[in-house]
Amino acid sequence: MDASILIKTFIAVFVLADAVGNIPVLLVLTKGMEPERRNKVIDKAIVVAIVVLLLFACAGQLILSYLDVSMGSLRVAGGLLLLLISLQMLQGELDTPVIDQERDVAITPLALPLLAGPGTLTTVMLLMSESPNPHIGVLVGIVAAMLVSWLILRQANFIDRWIGAEGEVIITQLLGFLLAALAVEIGSRGIRELFLS
Repeated sequence: MDASILIKTFIAVFVLADAVGNIPVLLVLTKGMEPERRNKVIDKAIVVAIVVLLLFACAGQLILSYLDVSMGSLRVAGGLLLLLISLQMLQGELDTPVIDQERDVAITPLALPLLAGPGTLTTVMLLMSESPNPHIGVLVGIVAAMLVSWLILRQANFIDRWIGAEGEVIITQLLGFLLAALAVEIGSRGIRELFLS
């Protein structure tokens, strides 16, 4: 196993997953949940993200080619998804746990596209194509980065107690605005890839 490839993969996946930056979003999406339930959401999101990243690392190009989906399309879809979430945050529609409704926030948007977004998926595919066989270093790097991300996200309960209810409202509005900007950035990059490349 090549240690340099492992370290390179770990750093790339950890930075792109941005666990620290995703804690406020996690708090908003799981508002009203008991700490144990929030931890279950985090556990599920990390497992889903690891599975998706490993799948894309090993067979991402084949999957996209088979479905005739480009990375640009993936970025546009991820951007639209985040934009919808950010609009809910800005309008104060995320006051109840989303997990009780039709969809599970552990899968969308936490695992996809926040932890395992288009950028992370592209990166792991590129790292696999660049690394010599066997690709164990890349696979171990992915799992290690996501485990560290899991440890960081598990601190969300402590942060939730620290900021209190008023802090949550402020963070929800601020994060909604920033998430909308991020969504537009991801989507516009996808549109440029689709139409200008």
